Amino acid sequence: MTEALISLSAVDLRLGSAANAVHVLKNVDLRIAAGESVGVVGPSGSGKTTLLMVLSGLERPDSGRVLVAGSTLNAMREDDVAAFRGRNIGIVFQSFHLIPNMTALENVAVPLELAGADNAFEKAEAELAAVGLEDRLTHYPGQLSGGEQQRVAIARALAPDPKILIADEPTGNLDGKTGAQISELLFGKQRERGMTFVLVTHDVTLAARCDRRIAVDSGRVAEQALQADEAAE
Repeated sequence: MTEALISLSAVDLRLGSAANAVHVLKNVDLRIAAGESVGVVGPSGSGKTTLLMVLSGLERPDSGRVLVAGSTLNAMREDDVAAFRGRNIGIVFQSFHLIPNMTALENVAVPLELAGADNAFEKAEAELAAVGLEDRLTHYPGQLSGGEQQRVAIARALAPDPKILIADEPTGNLDGKTGAQISELLFGKQRERGMTFVLVTHDVTLAARCDRRIAVDSGRVAEQALQADEAAE
């Protein structure tokens, strides 16, 4: 593997009060190269989403090191982590997380405006056109289908031109056909822009499309080979 863009070393994390703390991540070591796509699989409650939160700086581990694009996130102040994330990491959630009283255009422009871009709305319009929503610019989330809302969320994640794209069950709330379209869009954009792509999914076939697959189980991370016949099941 080439030099890692994302590197987690001996990462440990407990969540909850001291008396009832849950050991969510246990001594996690993980390396992801620039431009690589990695599928993260595992049972519900295994720590998959928490792993994404740690490597994106949304959750700070109790111990260990989180090195992303040359910056040690768990050694930075919260404001600096937020600014770093805005420049380097795009995140797509299962539940879209769009702002309901903003149009599609306004939702996509938000991260660009926060980054101080002069052409935020022009760039947002271009990103929406790139995901096939040029005729939905002035629609609010409640006026869009689930697939359209996820396309808006993808456009928002891509708008700042991040090095890393993170997706947490991005097809989980969609029907099979729409989910397949969203998957094609995500992998197409990853290839087109050469981004590092980290995907949490329960879909074995979807995970098989990644360059590599890792399994999370009870807070521990391990490499997991994926055979062609398994993907077909």
